[in-house]
Amino acid sequence: MNETALNLRTLFLQHVAQTSDFPMCVEVARADGIYIYSPDGKAYIDLIAGVSVSNVGHCHPKVVEAVKLQAEKYMHVMVYGEYVESPQVLYAKRLTELLPANLSSVYFVNSGSESVEGALKLAKRYTNRTEMLSFKNAYHGSSHGAVSVMGNEEYRNSFRPLLPDTRVINFNDEIDLNQITERTACVIAEPIQGEAGIIVPTNDFLKKLRKRCDEKNVLLIFDEIQTGFGRTGKLFAFEQYNVIPDILCVAKSMGGGMPLGAFISSNKIMSALKTNPALGYITTFGGHPVSCAAALASLNIIIDEKLLQQVNEKSNLFRQLLTHKKIKEVRGEGLFFAVELACSQLRERFINKGIEHGLLSDWFLFCDTAFRISPPLTITNNQIKEIVNIINSILDEI
Repeated sequence: MNETALNLRTLFLQHVAQTSDFPMCVEVARADGIYIYSPDGKAYIDLIAGVSVSNVGHCHPKVVEAVKLQAEKYMHVMVYGEYVESPQVLYAKRLTELLPANLSSVYFVNSGSESVEGALKLAKRYTNRTEMLSFKNAYHGSSHGAVSVMGNEEYRNSFRPLLPDTRVINFNDEIDLNQITERTACVIAEPIQGEAGIIVPTNDFLKKLRKRCDEKNVLLIFDEIQTGFGRTGKLFAFEQYNVIPDILCVAKSMGGGMPLGAFISSNKIMSALKTNPALGYITTFGGHPVSCAAALASLNIIIDEKLLQQVNEKSNLFRQLLTHKKIKEVRGEGLFFAVELACSQLRERFINKGIEHGLLSDWFLFCDTAFRISPPLTITNNQIKEIVNIINSILDEI
């Protein structure tokens, strides 16, 4: 490793706040497609994609061009919701054309956590109720409101007191749906649970959840921050299960690599934020013009290059090839997998050894025995075969 890299790493550890005692410390010089390159030219295959952010690959030329063109026109001009800015308007129009009719109004924010915050506030304001239900091992972000509906006590207990009147029920447990009552403002759910280790709904659970919410006039919020924009083989995972939410939370891959999020609902529901008080939700940089330009380019790439139509074929190829004797289970939908190993120690050794082999994977917050596969949707079949060969080699070593 050269002296510049060592100095940069030292500065990183000294001046950039760390979230754990064991950062990966992979230094990034550039990225392209499914690859991240270090300053010395080493290529790393990226199976994380920024945690399902880079769905169209790193530095897609059309996204880069959209960013350049918009940055030359204008960047930040005014708080969201006051000025008419064409990147916001054109993107909102394009996105809502692809969504069900009741998801017609887009409130732009900066991130997934902020998307969840806005959705929770909107639900309380619209229903005039206070109770909010979420699911065990759900992850919805790191802000106080999002942590309040997080479904893992270990991760939220240190930050109490949190929002009152929140309760956690069990995913895929239809008996627990009886806890949704006339007091409930909203239920927030991931259609496929991500940080729990890619847990898919079973036995029409989402349809039963939708039915119970309808019976009690409760708003159903779907958190598609990880599953959105093609990750599961549909533009949004709720399409897989024919269940439409009242409020949809999106972020991560939305911006094509730029920071952007949104909560989306009907004009009727969204109008609750206009009065009592006015400006019921505001955000300085939400819907930043450059991010919206990148988002529109990214969405057009997904549609025009028919990435959705390719996801299931690529998913099946992964499943066919991931047959190593140390793999206990492969769970997921589309290009959103948890690969289950025997224990947390084996998973940790796999990820560390992967870095040596130029393969970047990741763990799950609430499942310590599996590693993540969520590459860019642009990955090719030949690249998948290469990746599985590397995975097998690593598993042989450990």
